[in-house]
Amino acid sequence: MENVLEVKGLGKQYVPGVYASKDVSFSIAKGEIFALIGPNGAGKTTTIRTIATLLKTTEGDALVSGHSILTEPEQVRKCITYLPDEAGAYKNMTGKAYLEFMASIYADTGEQALEYVRRGSEICELGERLNDKISSYSRGMTRKLLLARAIMPKPDLAILDEPTSGLDILNAIEIRRTIRQLASEGMSFLLSSHNMLEIEYVSDRVGIIAKGMLLETGTPEELKKKYETKNLEEVFEKVVKLREVL
Repeated sequence: MENVLEVKGLGKQYVPGVYASKDVSFSIAKGEIFALIGPNGAGKTTTIRTIATLLKTTEGDALVSGHSILTEPEQVRKCITYLPDEAGAYKNMTGKAYLEFMASIYADTGEQALEYVRRGSEICELGERLNDKISSYSRGMTRKLLLARAIMPKPDLAILDEPTSGLDILNAIEIRRTIRQLASEGMSFLLSSHNMLEIEYVSDRVGIIAKGMLLETGTPEELKKKYETKNLEEVFEKVVKLREVL
């Protein structure tokens, strides 16, 4: 199966000799949903931002659709979208104007931009509220708009940090279904979330990172079987505690 992302020995030092992430390697196939999970300070955000070309790697490389984050960062950015947990939108814009503005950046033609806006409007399901200023939106409404922005151009790889943060249960379920549907159509996803139930439900494979090192990868079922647990949350606890002992 074709890999959209290949991470090869990725490492990042903010201070010489002190690693935020080290020797991280994994791949994501076309149409696959891969979740990177770990405790706070584990290195997952550093790894994600490095792949998204927001940070420069100290060691290793990553290829997105065959393009190196080291030597072809501009080509990588054309293949990905990135939604950080703390992302915000331009509050003085209406929701529709925001989608139109972002579509104008992503699209190569006016016709393509219109298609992106149409798709984004369907994904966020804000209806007439798209004509209101974003400053009037709740956190959940803003998050749905931002998710729509990240997904509407159908990138090769969508990188989503805490994708359903701030959403109620029903809206979170809809977003997960949308992610699964887009994956079935060939879009690949790199997710990060503290919601283990969400990760177990939506992900094809999971990587567990702690103290900057990728300790485990596998499907949720494979990991539950290996560690003899009932759910991914218990797997996570066992893997992280084992790392602390070693």
